[in-house]
Amino acid sequence: MESPSEESTKLPTQQDNTQDSNSDVRNKKTKVKQVQIVCSKDRQFTVTPVADSYHDALDELPCDETTILQFENELKGQMADTSDTLTHNSITALLSSKFRDIQKRLKQYGIEAPKFRKRLVSKWESLNYDICENVLYIKNRDQYRSKIHHEFGGRGVKRWVTFGWLSKWMIMLGIGLLTALLAAAIHGIVEEVAHIKFKYLSDYFDQCAKDDCLYLPVFMWMAMNLVITCLASLLVTFLQQKAAGSGIPLIKAYLNGVKIPGLLSFKCFIAKSVGVVLSILGGLFCGKEGPMAHSGGIIAAGLGKGRIRLCKGKGISLYDGFRNDHEIRDFVAGGAAAGVSAAFGAPVGGTLFSLEEAASFWNQDLTWRVFFGAMISTFFTNFLLGAFHGHATELSSPGLVRFNVFDNDLKFDLIEIPVFVVMAVVGGVLGASFVVLNYKLTVFRQRFLRKNWLKVIEAGVVAMVSALLAFILMVSVDDCTATKPFGNNTVTARMHCKPGEHHGLSNLFLNTPEGCLKSLLHDPYESHSPASLAVFTVVLYFLSVWTYGLSVSSGVFIPSLATGAAWGRLVGMGVVDMLPGLTHLSGDFGKYALIGAASQIGGNLRTTISLTVIIVECTGDISFGLPIMIVLMISKWVGDFITTGLYDMNIEVMGIPIIPFEAPPLVDDIRASEVMTSPLIGFRPKEKVGQIIDILKTENMCGFPITEMPEDEPGRVKLKGLILREQLIVILKKKIFAPEGLQQPKNITIADFRNFYPLYLKIKDIAISEEERDYMIDLRPFYNPTPHTIEKTFSLPKVFNVFRGLGLRHLIVTDDKLTPLGMITRKDLAKFRAGTKRGLVKIEHLKIEDN
Repeated sequence: MESPSEESTKLPTQQDNTQDSNSDVRNKKTKVKQVQIVCSKDRQFTVTPVADSYHDALDELPCDETTILQFENELKGQMADTSDTLTHNSITALLSSKFRDIQKRLKQYGIEAPKFRKRLVSKWESLNYDICENVLYIKNRDQYRSKIHHEFGGRGVKRWVTFGWLSKWMIMLGIGLLTALLAAAIHGIVEEVAHIKFKYLSDYFDQCAKDDCLYLPVFMWMAMNLVITCLASLLVTFLQQKAAGSGIPLIKAYLNGVKIPGLLSFKCFIAKSVGVVLSILGGLFCGKEGPMAHSGGIIAAGLGKGRIRLCKGKGISLYDGFRNDHEIRDFVAGGAAAGVSAAFGAPVGGTLFSLEEAASFWNQDLTWRVFFGAMISTFFTNFLLGAFHGHATELSSPGLVRFNVFDNDLKFDLIEIPVFVVMAVVGGVLGASFVVLNYKLTVFRQRFLRKNWLKVIEAGVVAMVSALLAFILMVSVDDCTATKPFGNNTVTARMHCKPGEHHGLSNLFLNTPEGCLKSLLHDPYESHSPASLAVFTVVLYFLSVWTYGLSVSSGVFIPSLATGAAWGRLVGMGVVDMLPGLTHLSGDFGKYALIGAASQIGGNLRTTISLTVIIVECTGDISFGLPIMIVLMISKWVGDFITTGLYDMNIEVMGIPIIPFEAPPLVDDIRASEVMTSPLIGFRPKEKVGQIIDILKTENMCGFPITEMPEDEPGRVKLKGLILREQLIVILKKKIFAPEGLQQPKNITIADFRNFYPLYLKIKDIAISEEERDYMIDLRPFYNPTPHTIEKTFSLPKVFNVFRGLGLRHLIVTDDKLTPLGMITRKDLAKFRAGTKRGLVKIEHLKIEDN
């Protein structure tokens, strides 16, 4: 076993690689600048040869317009004194291909924009699904079984297994109940407070329309939005930033096997649930469906762990039987499904959403438990919302967002199918544009809005702009109508309309986002003019792009659906005008708004099965399921042809190492020895405390092989097991070590490791004296003696299937004599990404960066 200093020098860290890479780039840039034209006395010009490596270095040069113009001007100045056309053409041929590449880069946003989607961030770690069957675990298991057998006899083990099975179902019942309670509370607060707010503004607008003081209510509207939205942003920005956005991309990454610190904490729950209420009341055009999925996941994690951490070092602990990544992952999948079910009243759709969009590991028993939790959540949400509306026994409000039953049955003619297909293509294009625009905005935020106070200011600005644009449209667009809008409690403003009329846009802007969606789906034909719908669609589209990604708790479901419903309703009005012979269209043209909503959300999110079922369950009409499925599939295909989905884009920008369901194509010739990280740093079964401390401080690896040299084969290292960084830190924290020759303490149990889950200690929190550094630790009771291993000749697809199928965190590569050669982790596999652009498949090799 080599000394730690020697081992540390053998393993190159990511930071060192980055520094070496930057140094090479600087050297290359210097060499490129040495390309020049040499002039002799007889005016014969020669060109200094340029190596191929210099061509590649040009790609690393800054690609802004100023640099390019300076480079061109210098080149022209050097060639101005010569009449040698051949030399001019040679240099042009030499650099023309590189100038074309630079011009392509100018079309992208910013110099450093590509790095945000072509990298993995090294800080993300994997969850540990593999059970560590060490001596301590086996001893604890046998003691518990003996205790059960002693108390209950021969049936004790069976009762123990049955109790564990029943406990999972009871926890899932609790997840459904608490998620429904949260959904009803959010809905009740938002509906009541928003109605009071918009009713006050409506009366103020009508009064000032008579007194010619309309600037007063708009200032009041902007001020109200500013204060409430800033509170929402302050809550998220300074309490827990993982609560920003919908949370579904992070939940998806967590269920894929990535550890997201703070994602399932109590602070995140408060910021998420309270923040989404403030975001909607603050006038931001966002929904509460994504935050409900995230909140359901947090509730599930809390019930699964049996503990709530209120503040640092303090909390409430009830039980610890499920405190491991494998069990918590299954509960979070059920919580996400329960959240979606409570939001839409769609238990089947919520289950399919968790399966399609979130969970990466699935089984039949988990399907039943997830569906059970989703159904419980839907039922009790229905009951609580019915009680809120005064008819608890009717059970007519199964979710927060219901599209309601259309006045006429949703029927369609075959002649309408081509129209639906065209709308699906439009939805795919608009969805892809939404992703691209939001990506550019996300990059801008990461580069220039990194300070917390700037994030709060941006959220307040968006809220004020939303109110200002709504006022401008209601004043400038002539859309007076006497048609009664959908809903008995809809708030409208008369503005400058005649008595008995109201402005058509007022019931869209003076409403919650869910109410706006229902109005677009169900308002009569004469409620909105084509001009007002067109302007409303454009404004809503760009406001949705700007709002998504703010430092507030917000969802993108409702903005996507409402935007699609707006332009879909506009298409329906055009179809009715162009085909007056089809008289039945004027009665159910709202189906075009529904098709537009499905096309837009399909183009944004790229989910098909779950969204089809959710929309069908929200409408309560299965006969319209086929057109909805067609438009969702086509919009997804069109969007995928242009760019990735919105959630996938967020994951790529954050650099999270997601492992897809299947191995990338065209990688059959890559072997495990080419993918693994090597050389390895490991420990002996008995190791010095100081050596462990030094390695844990200098290396960022999370797993270390345990090796020893067999006495009969000197010089060969044999693998004995694997120990995790968290285990070593807990052992050091509990001071399970002793001077050499003495027996170390044994006052440590499995419960001691569970108590630190999931907020593990850091090595910097461990205090070790100089005397203790010379003590010895016997690691044999703690390391996993049966880690998963493969041989170096395994192909990458086979490695991928083993790693993903078993949900591994570490996969050790050995030779045929169990000598460890290297280790494969999630990042080693995730850096091979299959990308599609304009229908062509390519394999990308991503870089791993520190941040």
